[in-house]
Formats: sequence, structure tokens, C-alpha cells
Amino acid sequence: QVQLVESGGGLVQAGGSLRLSCAASGRIFSVNTMAWFRQVPGEEREFVAAMRWSVGSTYYTDSVKGRFTISKDNAKNTGYLQMNSLKSEDTAVYYCARTSGFPVTYYSAGSYSYWGQGTQVTVSS
Repeated sequence: QVQLVESGGGLVQAGGSLRLSCAASGRIFSVNTMAWFRQVPGEEREFVAAMRWSVGSTYYTDSVKGRFTISKDNAKNTGYLQMNSLKSEDTAVYYCARTSGFPVTYYSAGSYSYWGQGTQVTVSS
């Protein structure tokens, strides 16, 4: 089992920044892909970014490219999502997720085995 604990959400004005953290514990050696998803009420969970943990390669949805950065700290077993130039449309509950290997469909929520509890990000315009 793998446990994921997120932190760092909050309220920020448009144009501002936030950094989300996702601390992992348990059988973390078994999970090589980390991703961030977001969800607003009534909509499906949307892919934001992913990283192949062992090699550090990163992937982003088009709407956040150039504004968000996914990163990791191996020593702390923690992943991050740095969010800059935030927009009102970024408002959502953000979830981190991890899974073993690197799924071809890394952008699909169904590809992930472990999820954090979610953290609310609200961007005011």
C-alpha cells in the first residue's frame, strides 16, 4: 500500500502562485509515476501533469504548460506542483496520484492506483 498526503492549497488572487506538495509513504519503491489531477463539481477529474519518478521526465496538459511545474524531492519522497500565473479557471480540488510503471494512458485517472485526499485551490479574479 501507498499513502499520499497533499498540502499547500488555498485562496490566491489571479496571477498569483501556489505550491502543492504530495508526501508519499509505504511501498513507495513500487510506484514510479506521479501525477496531478484536478476536479470541479459536476465534472470529471482532469489531468494536469505527470512525472516518471525514476527518470524525471514530465508531461503537462496544454492549458498549464509554461505556468505549472511538476517536480520531486527523492530524499523526502515528496512530489510538488508549482503553479504560477494562476487563473480563475484553475480553481478546483487538486489530487496527487501514483501508480506502478509508466502507463501509456498516464493522462487518465483510471490508470492510477493510489490517490491523495485532495486539496482545494481557489483563484479569485
